Amino acid sequence: MTAHTNLRYKNLLDINPSGLGFPEPESPAATFNQNFFGNEAPIGMNININDKAPEFTLQDENGKEISLKGLRGKVVVLYFYPRADTPGCTIEACEFRDTYKQMQKTGAVLLGISPDTPKAQKKFQDKFKLPFSLLADADKKVANAFGVVQEKNMYGKKVMGVVRTTFVIGPEGRIQHIFPKVKAEGHAVEVLAYLKESGKGSETPSAIRH
Repeated sequence: MTAHTNLRYKNLLDINPSGLGFPEPESPAATFNQNFFGNEAPIGMNININDKAPEFTLQDENGKEISLKGLRGKVVVLYFYPRADTPGCTIEACEFRDTYKQMQKTGAVLLGISPDTPKAQKKFQDKFKLPFSLLADADKKVANAFGVVQEKNMYGKKVMGVVRTTFVIGPEGRIQHIFPKVKAEGHAVEVLAYLKESGKGSETPSAIRH
């Protein structure tokens, strides 16, 4: 049975679309309801909760190799986005930037990943002062391994591309939670809420949000 997780928000980040100003939130207060749990992947995705996450080694924005195996023992938030320095991806990245200090307090490692080159990721990181690593998956090998390359509707045409998706990977390298087809605005707050809630107990069940 597909799980449904209810999320409620208040005091979301203020977004200024015209100038892309992202004031740092005082205390994002999203709450995460874990009354329902499941282990089925969304349609088009071949990864389920508790599956072993596909291993990968990619270059970050500085050309340094980062491997998932090297992060064992830590919770990893791996968020896939379609393209660096585009409007939606900028909103999402800047909200992650503004909640990053609070996210660090949970002990999680945040990694962005998109089909861009290290050079493009570096430019994106510097432009918006992003404090976390951005992985370069130019050939979409990792995106395909995680099942996030799916059919999308762009300007009335159906194309294959990276669907905005976030995976929370547990300390043992298994999928702990999936946020499929997320909306850029407000996503960082819901991820932070999940991390805070799941960190309250040593063994907290996980779910897929739809």
